[in-house]
Amino acid sequence: MNIALIGATGFIGSGLLKEALARGHKVTALVSRPERLAEHANLAPAKTDVQDSAALAAQLQDLDAVISAFSGHAEADTYDYYVAGVRSIIAAAKQASVPRLLVVGGAGSLEVAPGVQGVDTPDFPEQWKASALGAREALNLLREEKELDWTLLSPSALIAPGERTGAFRLGSDRLLVDATGESRISVEDYAVAMIDELEKPAHPRQRFTVGY
Repeated sequence: MNIALIGATGFIGSGLLKEALARGHKVTALVSRPERLAEHANLAPAKTDVQDSAALAAQLQDLDAVISAFSGHAEADTYDYYVAGVRSIIAAAKQASVPRLLVVGGAGSLEVAPGVQGVDTPDFPEQWKASALGAREALNLLREEKELDWTLLSPSALIAPGERTGAFRLGSDRLLVDATGESRISVEDYAVAMIDELEKPAHPRQRFTVGY
């Protein structure tokens, strides 16, 4: 497929880029610093400003799909920056008539008990709260969409570099935990699940999650 990947040099974006290229997809990597990307026959780095919706729309023309790994973690105003960026991405995708938009979501909006989301619990880490609330608002914005064919993939509570096993479980709106009570997924297996969804759509206009 011919896809664009927003945030291809980020924590999760770099894993998605590696998996997509390994499967033979042609990737336009939309990043703030294209010079960080190593050369690859199927990779076209391009500088982008996610907050410039009109310019972004021009970069999203004639693609099979767009994957957004956009994040506001490094910004001081994490929540506002992230939500504004997501709004811009949605508007650009609609303007460019993108066939599919796949989005990296957060774990905080997953339920840890019936009707209770992780980000709303007292022990949710304060350092991640702004980004978790931003990711939840991104999901809300997508759920309000009437035009886009979107899918959002939430990771488990802990996502970190590790192994590409290809052995994991998928869920919907409930946090997945393993036999020891831990909720975790490697960046590599998260990428497998996302690129699987790219190749064989199974969650149109839905959020799903992945974990061990």
